[in-house]
Amino acid sequence: MMSNDVTTIAGLEIPSTDPLFLSVVAFHVVVGLVCVVAGALAMVSPKAAGRHPRFGTIYFWSLSIMFVTASLLSLMRWTQDYHLFALGALAVAAASLGRAARRGVWPGGLRLHIVAMGSSYILLLTAFYVDNGRSLPLWKELPAWTYWTLPAAVGAPIIIWVLFRHPLARR
Repeated sequence: MMSNDVTTIAGLEIPSTDPLFLSVVAFHVVVGLVCVVAGALAMVSPKAAGRHPRFGTIYFWSLSIMFVTASLLSLMRWTQDYHLFALGALAVAAASLGRAARRGVWPGGLRLHIVAMGSSYILLLTAFYVDNGRSLPLWKELPAWTYWTLPAAVGAPIIIWVLFRHPLARR
């Protein structure tokens, strides 16, 4: 259903009726789902050759594609969405640092990998909730500042726990 420059799909309002914008949003959503699932699977997979690096690679490249599509969407609606561009840039920067830390031979590289990749996932979720929280069940009942803070409030303690408890990170 379309009205007043807003397209409503499955109860979610998309602030445009422009077919190009809607096409980019559709692709962005699909890549976003791949990104969230791959990131979660990388986190819970055994940290060895196989699933963890495979899902991590899918996460990294889907996050990179998400940043490209988020950049396009932000440019189309800069005054409303510039903050989403900034969150995307920070997420990709953190993931790039995390990927480089794991591939490099840096002292503490594994710990940096954990913090950076975890932070990129927190930033990804923050961007999602900041953009969509007011339309989501339960989340729409929360004050807007929680969209900015809840992913970090949940994610940061998990990252800290992993740094102190995971056998590979403790070495």
